Parts: sequence; C-alpha cells; structure tokens
Amino acid sequence: MHLLSSGRVITSLVAAADLGPDDLVIDFGAGPGTITAPLARTGSRVLAVERDPRFVAGLRRRFDDRPHVRVVHDDLRTVRLPRRAFAVVASIPFAVSTPLLRRLLTPAASGFCRAELVVEWGLAKRLTAARPRDAESAWWSCRFALTMRRRVPAGCFTPAPRVDAAHLGVRRRSDVDRRVSAILWALLSAAHRRPGSPARVALRGVAPPRITQRLLGDDPAPEITTDTWLALAKTLATDRNVSPPRGMP
Repeated sequence: MHLLSSGRVITSLVAAADLGPDDLVIDFGAGPGTITAPLARTGSRVLAVERDPRFVAGLRRRFDDRPHVRVVHDDLRTVRLPRRAFAVVASIPFAVSTPLLRRLLTPAASGFCRAELVVEWGLAKRLTAARPRDAESAWWSCRFALTMRRRVPAGCFTPAPRVDAAHLGVRRRSDVDRRVSAILWALLSAAHRRPGSPARVALRGVAPPRITQRLLGDDPAPEITTDTWLALAKTLATDRNVSPPRGMP
C-alpha cells in the first residue's frame, strides 16, 4: 500500500474541494486519516471508508470525539453510496481506481457531484484527453468535467510507487440533463461498436445524417472530441422529434 504523505498535496486536494458545513464528503481508502483529518476541519460531514481493520481501529480512536466524522469499515468497491449529494476527496489505490470511477461516473443518476482525487498518472492522462479513446471514457468526460490539476511525484507517497500520480479534479456538468444524457449514451454506444468506421456511418438510424455529417465529418469515434459529442447530443436534444432510447446505466 502506498500512502499519500505529502502535506502540500493533501492541502491542495482539500482546498480545491471547497467544502463547507453543508457538504457530505467521502474519503475512500482513508488509511491512517491523513486526508480525513483536514476534511474534518472544514466542518463537512465526513465518511472515512477503510477496509483494513487495523486502520479502522486507529481511525475510530482518532476521530472518536468528532461527531461529524463517521468511520465505515467496508470496501470502496462495494460500500453503499449516499443518495444525497456528496463529494469525494481521496487518494485512490491504483489497483482499484477504475472500479471506483465506474461507481462514481457511470450511473446516469446518482448523488455524486464532484471530486478531488489522486490517481495513477497514466490513467489521469487518458481520462483528460480531448479525444476519448472508448465509449466509457467518452461517457464520463461528456457528463463530468475532468481536469488534470497537477502531477504528483512518486516521492509524495510512503513507500514510493514505481510511477507518478496525478491530482484529478471532477465536476458534474450542470448543462447535461437526463435527456441529453440519454442521447449521449445512444450515440456513444452505437459509434464505438464500429470504432474504425466514420462515426456518422455507425450512427445511421440513431441521428439525422445531415447533422452527423456537419458535426462529425468522416472521423471515427476515437477521433471525435468530448466537445463535439456534447454539441451533437445537445443539438439532438432540442429536436422533439428525437426520442432518446431507454437503457442508460
């Protein structure tokens, strides 16, 4: 286990989250509480989720006198998520970063609204690329603004991992409503089934050709930017003749 030990990085994570007494925030993989402690000082309600019983015992002793901090002995991959709006501030173990991100970013409707995360550098680069390489990455980046805040050197962890990490910011896009999301899902699912073909060809029967030709040209799905997918979905959402299919995650 590589524990984030840089006070500077931890301070920047918490500051970027801009939390207050009305917020609910989760620290996944809380470990000894190095992120939980500054989160508690914001006055927010804090859930510290930790699987290791030794860390859990230490967290409960450390925060026993903080009624707004609750220690949850559970696995971040299976713990029940809140229904109300919540944020996440955490240094995520590299091995479980993708499963956790799927829990947070994939559901069309959930309480998750924003995060400040430390994840593996390569993963952060892929997620913040202008052209998402697969349907899942495109779905995430179209519905959440994913921002590379800074590189986090391996030396900021104890013990140091073999690769650097990154501070990744996540914000739900307020202009992507349920109708736009449903159309996005249909577009991305269809286009990425044939990633080597022009996306406009793959989208026949899903979107009007005159619109896809104008916005997508002859580019295949992996070459289309997040901004272009969003523009296409929003354009189609204004057309009441377009009925978004059911079946979003």
